[in-house]
Amino acid sequence: MTTGTPPPTARRRSRARTFVPLAVAAWAVLEIWLLILVADVAGGLTVVILLAAGILLGGAVIKSAGRRAFRNLTETLQRMPGQPGADGSSPAAPESGRGNGFLMLGGLLIMIPGLISDVAGLLLLVPPVRTALSRYAERSLDRRMRTAAPGGFSDAFQQARIHRPDGKVVQGEVIRDEPSGPHDEPRPPLEP
Repeated sequence: MTTGTPPPTARRRSRARTFVPLAVAAWAVLEIWLLILVADVAGGLTVVILLAAGILLGGAVIKSAGRRAFRNLTETLQRMPGQPGADGSSPAAPESGRGNGFLMLGGLLIMIPGLISDVAGLLLLVPPVRTALSRYAERSLDRRMRTAAPGGFSDAFQQARIHRPDGKVVQGEVIRDEPSGPHDEPRPPLEP
């Protein structure tokens, strides 16, 4: 018996689902191989010291970036209109707050055991590299948001922001005042 609906087709597996696990496995094997090479040349104690130093340095970087992000958030909230001492202008993102996410990612990469991740994490600590990556990420996200299909994540993101004609963002909620009446009472269940 047929229902008139076409049979379900198997979804094609995306390239990311195929290649990301392979890339992670290759990266882990390469990291272990490099650690073994360093241990052969410099000794096992040197590798243990390098790994411990990476964990300590990565933790310090993450802690510093987290404190800086919290300080920037506090300053931004204090400059909001209606707060004591606020000048009424719209709060602008401080320039020192740019790249905190990449700083935290750099700290995390330094904490992960391995030499390749340490080099990548140290590169993210360099301000020009962080700035270039931040600009690239902004442009890429903006481009994807503009080309996304309606009804997707970008549509919901755009609907969550309500702009006034002067460019200010207005946040609020919708409150419906409906008269109460007999239709507000729960209805009895339907009987078969």
